[in-house]
Amino acid sequence: MPVIVLNGFQAVKDALIDHSADFVDRPLSPFFRDLVGGPHGVIFANGHTWKQQRRFSLMTLRNLGLGKKNLETSIQEQARWLVETFAKERGKPMDPSVPILSSVTNVIAAVLFGHCFSTEDNTFQQLLKGCHAMAEFQGTVWPQLYNAFPSLMKPLSPVLIRSLEALSHFHDLHGLIREEIKDHETNKLPDESQDFTDLYLSQMLKTKDDPTSTFKEHNMIQVITDLFVAGSDTTMITLYWALLYMIAHPDIQGRVQEELDTVLGPSRMVMYEDRKSLPYTNAVIHEIQRFSSISAIGVMRRCTKDTNVQGFSVTKGTLIFPNIFSVLYDPDEWETPRRFNPRHFLDQDGNFVHREAFLPFSAGHRVCLGEQLARMNLFILFSSLLQAFTFQLPEGVKEINQEQILGGIMTPHPYKTCAIRR
Repeated sequence: MPVIVLNGFQAVKDALIDHSADFVDRPLSPFFRDLVGGPHGVIFANGHTWKQQRRFSLMTLRNLGLGKKNLETSIQEQARWLVETFAKERGKPMDPSVPILSSVTNVIAAVLFGHCFSTEDNTFQQLLKGCHAMAEFQGTVWPQLYNAFPSLMKPLSPVLIRSLEALSHFHDLHGLIREEIKDHETNKLPDESQDFTDLYLSQMLKTKDDPTSTFKEHNMIQVITDLFVAGSDTTMITLYWALLYMIAHPDIQGRVQEELDTVLGPSRMVMYEDRKSLPYTNAVIHEIQRFSSISAIGVMRRCTKDTNVQGFSVTKGTLIFPNIFSVLYDPDEWETPRRFNPRHFLDQDGNFVHREAFLPFSAGHRVCLGEQLARMNLFILFSSLLQAFTFQLPEGVKEINQEQILGGIMTPHPYKTCAIRR
């Protein structure tokens, strides 16, 4: 199949923003087609199904408080729990990834299921493993082998799911989501819809006689899976990078803490609105997203009609890789693209500035569904941690590995840090 890789901000902008409707479709690889059962949900759906599912999901997330006070309170509660969890380590070396993932996942669980989980709950531990599984698995050879030889690999699918830990966790995640849906169906009270699952069930009931409706159980399971996996793992990995960069750049960590102390003091709970009075902290968070570039090449698109990009003809059906890494590292857009530099997002007076080439959530019609939730999570959790702790390497460790592990999501090498109470 013909494939075009878009490199640099101007090429990606021309395709994904200026010609967004021409590149709105997503191809579904044989691996994901057989894993999720077809083009369901939001991430892998196209056409009428995608439009209905995305429109409903966006509207429902907004109605549930995306960007509003009740959701912010839920994130603040998780920030408080995260600070308490780190404090229990008393400055000893620790792996920060698991508590961060627990915190982020519980925020999403509250939106989707209307409740949080105990971190000791076996069900919750399975949710965490399921969320993290696919990001790790995409970096292995198995998906590539499956896509290259689908007719040979498909008969092995049940064996692969049982034998490969990542696929087994992902399979379990679908099972847990089905259990949550059944629990909502059994215990739901009339006119008391309060979470995404309740509202989706209500939508299914409303449209059950509509032959054009795509609100079916298989789409419901996949939409919830899409929101869970995409929302939890990416935010966790960004925060994992965030602490790594603060360890590697203690001077920048110190400036963030100085600004937090001046504006908020040592103990006031961080609010999302505070980003407007914390320009340096906001700039550091944006630079973490730019420099880590965890989505690298984004998700493939497919050209829906013959069109033109940057003066080149693109034929209908051509696959498009928008190289997000090349946008976030474009030397024509960033003064020091290969250096961690928060001043990319500050003007000469120290005020925060938005940059057009800042596209970690992609762009156009397929822009990340959970962008607003991710922004709130990142700002409140990162600021709360830096307000409470100074992060440094364990005694005897001289440097930290800043190289990326290649995969579906670009992750850092595992590391430990000491969270020193301020």
